[in-house]
Amino acid sequence: MADPLATLQQQHLQALERHYVETLAALGYDGVLIYSGRPALHFGDDQYASFCSYGHFQHWTGQAGLAHSWLLIRPGRRPVCYLHAPDDFWHLPAQLPDEAWTERLEVIPGRYDEAPPIAAGGRLAVVGDVSAATSAALGAELNPAALLTALDEGRVRKSDYEVACLGEANRMAGLGHRAAREAFLAGGSELDVHLAYLQASRQRESELPYGNIVGSGAHAAVLHYQHYDTQAPRERYSLLVDAGHRHRGYCADITRTWAGADAEPLFGDLVAGMHDIKQRLVEAVAPGVDFVELHERMHCLLGELLVASGLVTGSAETAVESGITRAFCPHGLGHLLGIQVHDVAGRRASDGTALPPPAQHPALRLTRELEAGMAVTIEPGLYVIPMLLEPLTSGPAGRHLNRASIERLAPHGGIRIEDNVVVTANSARNLTADIE
Repeated sequence: MADPLATLQQQHLQALERHYVETLAALGYDGVLIYSGRPALHFGDDQYASFCSYGHFQHWTGQAGLAHSWLLIRPGRRPVCYLHAPDDFWHLPAQLPDEAWTERLEVIPGRYDEAPPIAAGGRLAVVGDVSAATSAALGAELNPAALLTALDEGRVRKSDYEVACLGEANRMAGLGHRAAREAFLAGGSELDVHLAYLQASRQRESELPYGNIVGSGAHAAVLHYQHYDTQAPRERYSLLVDAGHRHRGYCADITRTWAGADAEPLFGDLVAGMHDIKQRLVEAVAPGVDFVELHERMHCLLGELLVASGLVTGSAETAVESGITRAFCPHGLGHLLGIQVHDVAGRRASDGTALPPPAQHPALRLTRELEAGMAVTIEPGLYVIPMLLEPLTSGPAGRHLNRASIERLAPHGGIRIEDNVVVTANSARNLTADIE
């Protein structure tokens, strides 16, 4: 049966070819060779680390697992994919998917432990995890900064094909999140929840776009919690699951938090309040919106919730100005999303000018104005992190903290609610399925 995405992928590839032609011409290059990358050996071992191919290689192929492969792009010629697929009885050689790119590109299977033989002629660049010796042998410039900046910018605004892939990744991740919630409510451990997620979303662990964060109780306050307890907790206060899916190279990045049977009523109210904040911020997404200002609006809304819940006294403005909201939420509101979970060019303007985050928000990964076609995450959070809150208690802000309520909330860890949103011509389209 024909692939329903084939037409969209053909259109995506046509636009990609035009972008490369224009970019190479503007910078004076006659071609670029893109290396997919290679898996790395663990030191002193014969086992390889998990591998993911270079983003610009995936932009053409959508193949996250193709190692030792190359793409040659030369204006006026058919793009060539040198597919590393040697004869091997230890491993299954690379298999081509039934997708439009395999017809539009010339695919030359072979063994490419080294760079493929490229006919000399013109000014060539090579990009990717390539050694200086390899680039010298090719007579090519290695990872020229201006070219990389331009190629990164070409990934910022998504084609209809890319949006469709992001949508499917969200759909599959949604299945995983529903299964994770069911496993938690049934009494499962963090590991049980993680395995339920993998099974429902039809992924092996090495295929995840990032390591699943599955934090129960106080673990939910560790922003990038990296373990899975094998035993179920005695008290079931809460569960935070930050987990995604990759479809044809494109990533979903979704977070949900649920109250457990032993949760304080206040925690359930805060979860509902964070869902409301997330929704209000999603509704504010539109072309021309400054993401730094949207991030600051998140802090204002968080301040209102902290005051309304009694965790903080005084005004929402005081909670923001005194740094209280930053202690409760030290991360950014979101980031660009695409082939990479934290996609490229989030801190640069379209002309390549650096846009560093504000000093008071150093973790913000997206600092530019939103444009139609961008895909972003919206992920407000509220956490009880002692190492951030304790310093406030000894200063002027300490008198505004309701320590008794905060201590009761501490075993619940924290809350993060995250959706994936595409900026449209007038507003935004939320790709994330309705997950409780």
